[in-house]
Amino acid sequence: MSNLESSPVLRLRVSQTAESILRSGHPWLFSDSIREQNRTGQAGDLAVIYDRKDQFLGMGLFDPEGPIRVRMLHVGKPQKLDHAWWQKHLTAILDRRRNLFDAETNGYRLCNGENDGWPGLILDRYDSTLVLKIYTTAWTPRLEEIVDIIDEQFPCERIILRLSRNIQDKSSPYTEGQIIRGKPLLEPVIFMESGLRFEVDVVRGQKTGFFLDQRENRRLVELLSQGRRVLNAFSFSGGFSLYAARGGAVSVTDLDISPHALSAANRNFELNLDQPAIASCHHETVKADAFDWLDSAAPASFDLIILDPPSLAKRESEREQAIGAYGRLTRSAIKLLRPGGILVACSCSAHVSTEEFLGSVREAATESTREFKELQITAHPADHPATFPEAHYLKAIYLRF
Repeated sequence: MSNLESSPVLRLRVSQTAESILRSGHPWLFSDSIREQNRTGQAGDLAVIYDRKDQFLGMGLFDPEGPIRVRMLHVGKPQKLDHAWWQKHLTAILDRRRNLFDAETNGYRLCNGENDGWPGLILDRYDSTLVLKIYTTAWTPRLEEIVDIIDEQFPCERIILRLSRNIQDKSSPYTEGQIIRGKPLLEPVIFMESGLRFEVDVVRGQKTGFFLDQRENRRLVELLSQGRRVLNAFSFSGGFSLYAARGGAVSVTDLDISPHALSAANRNFELNLDQPAIASCHHETVKADAFDWLDSAAPASFDLIILDPPSLAKRESEREQAIGAYGRLTRSAIKLLRPGGILVACSCSAHVSTEEFLGSVREAATESTREFKELQITAHPADHPATFPEAHYLKAIYLRF
């Protein structure tokens, strides 16, 4: 990357508070924490940060436009950011996943951004296709070399690039959904999770195409589904539903407002009809707004309900509204549960804390006047580590009524 580091080193000095935050391991340096800057920085410049005593503090990737001005790569003693450095760090990231999955699961997260030391970069595996998603233009000047290193260490048929919405028009020469390495995509990508087959839209699908982070919750739902009538609200492509069907559910209803998502759920069921429990489970889809449908559905219709909405608070200003929405969903769902029924309530809203989410669900459960028991609370799976406060977005609670 000599061409990237040919300009004078971009030197930054930051506020005393920011020094402490960075030393504690937080991976973000915000623009309003920068006190001195020796030159105008370009996207992808290596920013070297010095403390008040003019001592090296750390280094990271510079983003001249985002509120997160530097994504930290290293804090501590000076290091040389060369090809060998990137190789070594990718090896460490892959080693952390090496024994997490058996041959029946070939879809999982290989790199979880900041939490794996590569801030703003996600790498997901779907069988022989890798999806690389970046959330900052700071990565675009380095993509070619990063892709080379990924290809060296994790050979695959292709690597597809996904760009977060805020950088899609700023990432030239790269475009959203392009194949940046390997073979053209001539048919749908199909991967396995816990022995179930799933089709994934790696080019246009949400996130990188599938919600890999809910794998462990899907496995728990399978264990709870024997003989139950199951409702999967905000079903997307039917992940929870397939696990429930294999677990012995009598029926499964997928509820989603997107016809595209429901079609994907039907295709995923078809991919797994060779499994007797899935073939014998009655599967239906309902296209509707989940909030409205839950309010109007017949009481006591289901034995297991999964509430897994998309993020209800994409920014801090939406936090209070989201907390109220989680309560509303919980109240509506409880009315639809038969005696002995189980509610699985999930949140992926980073702006709503675990305590706030659990409090909203528990309050709604208490207001129902039905006796209930908390069975379990879950968070991030092992391939989605969360190493700093803002990274803790995923939480779920299991209640039996």
